[in-house]
Amino acid sequence: MRRAFTSAVVTLTLALALSLSGCGTESRGVAPTDVAPSGAIKPRAISWLLSRPADGPVITTMRALAEEYAASHPGFKLNLISTPDRPSYIQKYETLAAAGKLPELFDTDATPFAQKLAHHGRMMDVAKLLRNLGLYDHYRPAALDYQRFDDGSLYMVPLQYEAEFFWYNKALLRRAGVSVPTSLDDFPAMCRALRSAGITPIALDGQDLWPLERYAAYQPFRVTGPSYVRQLKNGEARFSEPAGRKSAEWLSALGKAGCFQKGFSSVGYADAQNLFASGRAAVYNTGTWDLPGLATTALDTKTRDDVDFFTLPLTRGSVTAENEYVTSSGIGMAVNSRTYDPLVRDFLKFALTRYPARYAAAGVLAPTTDAKTVVPDNATPLYARAVATANDVGQKIAVPWDTQLDPTTNTKFQQNLVLLAQGDVSPASFISTMDTVIRRNAPRYSR
Repeated sequence: MRRAFTSAVVTLTLALALSLSGCGTESRGVAPTDVAPSGAIKPRAISWLLSRPADGPVITTMRALAEEYAASHPGFKLNLISTPDRPSYIQKYETLAAAGKLPELFDTDATPFAQKLAHHGRMMDVAKLLRNLGLYDHYRPAALDYQRFDDGSLYMVPLQYEAEFFWYNKALLRRAGVSVPTSLDDFPAMCRALRSAGITPIALDGQDLWPLERYAAYQPFRVTGPSYVRQLKNGEARFSEPAGRKSAEWLSALGKAGCFQKGFSSVGYADAQNLFASGRAAVYNTGTWDLPGLATTALDTKTRDDVDFFTLPLTRGSVTAENEYVTSSGIGMAVNSRTYDPLVRDFLKFALTRYPARYAAAGVLAPTTDAKTVVPDNATPLYARAVATANDVGQKIAVPWDTQLDPTTNTKFQQNLVLLAQGDVSPASFISTMDTVIRRNAPRYSR
């Protein structure tokens, strides 16, 4: 999804800017560990650079809390600098970072780029900050772990918690004479049976590319845990290794079995969801963010009673457990050390203390364990069951690969995954191409 050339140029610009300036905190601001700076709280406008739905619960909740804080702190205001389109957001974020002009708060995944910022003292140590505020132990371990860098350090505040399931139509599976797959290796046979019954097996948002990338991550996660992609992104592993080969061969098998709808690469998010919700596709892989559309009376009455879900199946030789799959806390919120002061700390204490309960009241899963999700009145029984399932997860996380791979590799990976699933390239050709891309780009980006 990212614009590879722009990201590469900006990354080089940032490296140069940091090498010239030395430490990112020498001119102003505080050290990343100075989470409780002394001094008076002087209200002013602060800004948050973000990439989230404008009407989503994260922004709605934080905006309301900022208004409450402003009522008792005249002169305070939280300005939201929003760019919903993720590729455009990343370009803006990296450009501002290179120029040293990031605002007080900014969204970022735990990417190598963000780790460079942290290494140069440009982000506050969130683990120390949350402990100082007395909030650290309230967070779900999975929510915090999703935001960590590979060395275990934590520089982003989680504001969400999501679990990803496979939603399926029981009536369509019965018509095809197939059961819920108990292994990832059962998917091709399930798809062939559904195709034979005239049913589209899997609805996929192919236009956005990352949903197909999820499928590519499943086999490696089951047979190696999260270690493979961490090694891959640093150039320490290859696609030609068993985990990568298994992924490529499985994606190719899914394509040959006709698992995805025809023309999937041009189908967007809303159309893919509607394909499943209307009963025209049997399976749909998505997260708890879609509960309002899949587990409430908003779902079409023709399919409502037939919808259920299952979690990521195991596979032969799995080293991860049934309750370990993709659980994310979304893009994290980083705190700029150059603009951190008593006001920013005080606002964060006010907001983060109240945020979980207010957020969970909107029917979503909070990033902390002490905020109970308020199930909406129009929910079907699946809603509460999905919430309960998401609350009982293991320790290993299947991280999305688009937040791990360097921009150039990720772009090539996504493009070639489409070709692989369409049958335009063989697994062997795919593996050879990606090993070349990784060898050229990963080590340079991870330095």
